Amino acid sequence: MTETSAPEAAGAVPAVPAFQAACVPQLVRAQSGEMPINELLDFAGRWQEQRLMAEAAEIYRLWIAHTDSPVKYVACFNHGTVLAAQNRLPEAEAAYQLALTLSPHFPQAKLNLGHALERRGAHEEAQAQWQGVLEDTQDGGADALPLRLHALNNLARLNETLRRFDVAERYMCDSLSLKPDQFDVLQHYVHIRQKQCEWPLYKTVGEVTQNQLLVGTSALAMLSASDDPVLQLMAAQRFVHERLPAPPAKAMHIGFPPRTGKVKIGYLSGDLHMHAVGLLTAELLDLHDHERFETFAFSWSRDDGTPLRARLVKSFDHYYRIGGVDDHTAARMIASCGIDVLVDLQGLTNGARANILAQRPAPIQVSYLGFPGTCALPGVDWILADRFVMPEALRPFHTEKPIYLPNCYQVSDRQREIGKMPTRAQYELPEDAFVFCSFNNNFKFTEPVFAAWMHILHEVPNSVLWLLADNEWARENMLRQADAAGVARKRLIFAPRVAPPDYLARFQLADLMLDTFPYNAGTTASDALWMGLPILTCSGRSYISRMAGSLLTAVGLPDLITESIADYEKLAIQLGRNPKRVASYKRYLAEHGRSSALFDMPQIVRDIEDAFETMALAQRAHG
Repeated sequence: MTETSAPEAAGAVPAVPAFQAACVPQLVRAQSGEMPINELLDFAGRWQEQRLMAEAAEIYRLWIAHTDSPVKYVACFNHGTVLAAQNRLPEAEAAYQLALTLSPHFPQAKLNLGHALERRGAHEEAQAQWQGVLEDTQDGGADALPLRLHALNNLARLNETLRRFDVAERYMCDSLSLKPDQFDVLQHYVHIRQKQCEWPLYKTVGEVTQNQLLVGTSALAMLSASDDPVLQLMAAQRFVHERLPAPPAKAMHIGFPPRTGKVKIGYLSGDLHMHAVGLLTAELLDLHDHERFETFAFSWSRDDGTPLRARLVKSFDHYYRIGGVDDHTAARMIASCGIDVLVDLQGLTNGARANILAQRPAPIQVSYLGFPGTCALPGVDWILADRFVMPEALRPFHTEKPIYLPNCYQVSDRQREIGKMPTRAQYELPEDAFVFCSFNNNFKFTEPVFAAWMHILHEVPNSVLWLLADNEWARENMLRQADAAGVARKRLIFAPRVAPPDYLARFQLADLMLDTFPYNAGTTASDALWMGLPILTCSGRSYISRMAGSLLTAVGLPDLITESIADYEKLAIQLGRNPKRVASYKRYLAEHGRSSALFDMPQIVRDIEDAFETMALAQRAHG
């Protein structure tokens, strides 16, 4: 494997600028103290347009140092913006501070200073600046609204990043009350309510309507919010329309030398570390046949120092780090490598770089794992699937065409490290209770499914529900729902976060996993079945709501698939009242699960490779 750093991004500023000769007279004049501010702004603005950023920063510095003016704070503010554009953050911060010393109630400077403080990790100081903007603009005025919205949205975004979800939501509500039609804020508002298990999900605020909340739901959030494939497609198309530039008329891979030799498979991802995608793909990447294929990673994944990360990097023939590279340069790099098949492992998830794919750096571009549904991305024409997860009836709701694998679409890793077998007492589980569990992320929990879980507990005496709580607000909201349903709080038991080996080991303590709907378990379902824990799922009308059903079909337990919440609830009650039947499922998984088609990784990898090779060779033949 060769690991390659991408070239540095264009436009880097040299440590000691060599100023353009034509600029020197103006720099001298700025130093004289006789240049009017309008002349300063004119020269600096023109130089910025010409990308003479060092010269623009210098003319501001000289003018500020040698000129007394009642509007000096404006020059200081502009100086800060030019410095920030060059990533000279300590100098930019000092420029904004000077602007505020000269004009203490200058909201634009407070906004920008907050950004500079945030970028160096001074989160509380950043929030103080944005709070100052709210105080300075509380009396209104013609220019107050955009400033207040900017401050509120910054406060919401940063608090969401800091996992202060309740605070972030309050700022979003304040922002939407001032201006309802903010697409980005609506997206975050819906998703942060999902993260906190706040139901009903679509709670209106101010003049925001139910329809605006529905249309504003992000593509990722829609996977949990609705099983309607039309709405999922709409959300993906809305993202593409709002966020991506129009794709170029000519595909980038055209014009590069013809592809020859081994079929070249590229993987595009920011999740090749301790992440669900990294966990699932490790053995796929290990098992590629390097006699037939040459593998490439184009990755902006963080180096988390884990053995998994090292294993993933080692598995590739070539590993290109593109974290500091713009999308156009990254796309040209992929095209220049002669990639036949580019596999996108990111989709529309956080950190995705869809504009790379829109430029079509490879003739065959395939969506896989990262976003289990249609992405509607220009340039992504294919999606890996199987006949269960994507039946023919679903094809009209995907912009991608399916590459059907014979068994299950999902790969996994048979080399997962498993911790020591724990006891129920370690996790405060009753020794004699029937333990239902759901270790999915809380944003996948929905009001109808949680109501079904509460009814299941009602109908199965001496049972408990073992869950993860991603955050304190989700936990408390779930407990309130239990109160309302007449279920004792002690019957909801919350598991702490633990290391991956211990997480796998504790599946053995549960009796039955209850899947979420419409966003089924993916990696978690694979983990549970690998550890011998049966899953009850509900399969619906969308790719994502059929994932666990695909896994259960491949592992040989199709009778644990239901097709409505009512049937799901009914079967859960039957199983909870008949632990011997559940024990028989566990015996089956113990004896046959790991040898089933679901975990035949060599065969699944060969199936994927055969499909890719057939497509690549056909593409080469047709030019």
